[in-house]
Amino acid sequence: MCAAVYVLSTVTGYVLTSALLLKCPNLLYRKKRETFLSKHISHRGGAGENLENTMAAFKHAVDIGTDMLELDCHLTKDEQVVVSHDTNLQRACGINANISDMTYAELPPYFCRLGVTFQRECFCEGGEDKRIPLLRDVFDAFPNTPVNIDIKVNNDTLIKKVSELIVKYDREHLTVWGNSSNQIVKKCYRENPHIPVLFSFPRVLQLLGLFYTGLLPFVPIKEQFLEIPMPSIITKLEDPNRLTRSRRFIAWLADTLLMRKALFDHLTARGIQVYIWVLNDEEDFQRAFDLGATGVMTDFPTKLKDFMDRNGLSKAE
Repeated sequence: MCAAVYVLSTVTGYVLTSALLLKCPNLLYRKKRETFLSKHISHRGGAGENLENTMAAFKHAVDIGTDMLELDCHLTKDEQVVVSHDTNLQRACGINANISDMTYAELPPYFCRLGVTFQRECFCEGGEDKRIPLLRDVFDAFPNTPVNIDIKVNNDTLIKKVSELIVKYDREHLTVWGNSSNQIVKKCYRENPHIPVLFSFPRVLQLLGLFYTGLLPFVPIKEQFLEIPMPSIITKLEDPNRLTRSRRFIAWLADTLLMRKALFDHLTARGIQVYIWVLNDEEDFQRAFDLGATGVMTDFPTKLKDFMDRNGLSKAE
């Protein structure tokens, strides 16, 4: 009987302490310093309104008031850091070659028409700007705009050169970088610990494990940005007739486990911003903000801006 009482009291104390610190994490941790806040994030510059990852897309997004540009980086054969999503140029340019095997001068222009990855049966018709830009072009053009950089390949030289550019343009306080790969994120952090990093995919899984076991309030976190998908959007991205029952169940389960307001509120209270991607419908915008997400990443920056204006979601300060 005494042992049972001891165990029960210990478990009860743990649960109550965990619940308290989940709600009030600042009792244990000092809130991370936030050098910028982003509600409106333009995915690849706004791939539904201009050709993805082009200067035209970035300029359009900044002109309508986006809080952050999201982009992807690769390294050319002559070690130039370029802004492009794909490793291979086949999809976007029609050439079966890797960016790393070509010099910057050899890179072809984008197609005039590109599919929008996160909007089913949607294509973007481009204007005159079809050039693959350099990362320094973006930094030159938008010195005060926060940038979210996805390091697309595990390349030490790429990581080093991106870091050097960030330092050169005095953007350590305006940049977040990383990748779903834990190895890449670790290398980014080692290269320059002053630049905030994203959660990698393994770290997201670890985060969920800590959350559901009640351990999260007791564990320090080095990352400052949680960037995650909304799993339920898979039903909008794929042909409903091709979605099997098992895939629907997996999407539902992932959505149920990941989209948790209590988790998002805890993280934001600790100074960790939560971005949900890639949302292109107003009902998903609304759900993300209702769940307590710091920001929404979209291919349609104008649509998100109009939604935020109509619903009183002021620009992040």
